[in-house]
Amino acid sequence: MATGTRPGEYRGQPWIYGVLVVGLVVVCLPFVWMVFSSFKPEGEIWRFPPTFLPERPTTANYADLLTQLDFGRLAFNSVLIALVSTAGNLLFCSMLGYALAKLDFPGKRLVFGLVMSKLMIPGMVLVIPTFVVVAALGLINTYAGIILPGLAGPMGVFMMRQFMLGLPDDLAEAARIDGAGEYRIFFRIFLPLCKPALATLGILTFLGSWNSFLWPLMVAQDKDLFTLPVGVALFAFDHQNTDYGVLLAGSTMLVLPVIAVFLFFQRHFVQGIATTGLK
Repeated sequence: MATGTRPGEYRGQPWIYGVLVVGLVVVCLPFVWMVFSSFKPEGEIWRFPPTFLPERPTTANYADLLTQLDFGRLAFNSVLIALVSTAGNLLFCSMLGYALAKLDFPGKRLVFGLVMSKLMIPGMVLVIPTFVVVAALGLINTYAGIILPGLAGPMGVFMMRQFMLGLPDDLAEAARIDGAGEYRIFFRIFLPLCKPALATLGILTFLGSWNSFLWPLMVAQDKDLFTLPVGVALFAFDHQNTDYGVLLAGSTMLVLPVIAVFLFFQRHFVQGIATTGLK
């Protein structure tokens, strides 16, 4: 702590704040430009030198998006897939994380090693094998085919294991002495204590599922199963020339739910990141 500062107060060098401001601008500028450009006509988007604020604001891009696209159906598909995928990860990843952190069973080290090795394999490498398995099960062009491969992930298992390692083992021992089974110990004692980690995992899973493009595009062959990213992209590119105004409007509407979810769970998200070994 710097001399003369009150508890909790930090007075750093001015250049530190300058660097932070520059980093904030670099991170936020593309998003802000996307929002403003979604209100520009197509000609102004391509103007050089580019404009930051729209000179002739228009809502035509949003009107085209909502009227020419089955936006309600696409939004329903995205919400359904994201919520089910998030719920599955919260349940299955926390269950396996609890087993790896608090239970002793044969092959425990092997299972954890497999989880960690899965983290080292790029996701794109597994797309084709996963598609072959889903096709063999007859799940192509179904909600199940889109959702099942993402119901649990190695990062979620690792996060929950790391968090549960910090919880006292005495809680489980006391419950076992009282006659509680492992399911009751997990659901009634440990799971309620994992709210920060669950919030973090939930946000990351929801974000990944909501923004997923390649996998729903491969599995869904019927337009009724398209998600928002797939539907907006195909609609914007379904012309001789790409309609970037509609694409920017769709991207803006895609980002807003994610921002709302993050702001709502921000406190738990930061706490979960700080306590699960992901610093």
